[in-house]
Amino acid sequence: MTRDELLDRISINPKVCFGKPCIKGRRIWVSLVLDFLAGGMSVEEVMKEYDLQRDDVLACIAYGAEMTRERYVDIPVEAGP
Repeated sequence: MTRDELLDRISINPKVCFGKPCIKGRRIWVSLVLDFLAGGMSVEEVMKEYDLQRDDVLACIAYGAEMTRERYVDIPVEAGP
């Protein structure tokens, strides 16, 4: 599946979930899926927990990757030893 096909699985509608990016046809936020993956859940665990397809999870990752091209999060720099 191409990047564009994956991103087509994501929707943004101001009337659904406060306009946050969601998996199309679901009220599952992209950020929620990414938080679970970052917290150590496997793709399979997320799929099972939310009854998602693998491509739904990959679409969330693709969306997150696209966002990093547009925006940056300030991360504090640690002081050296």
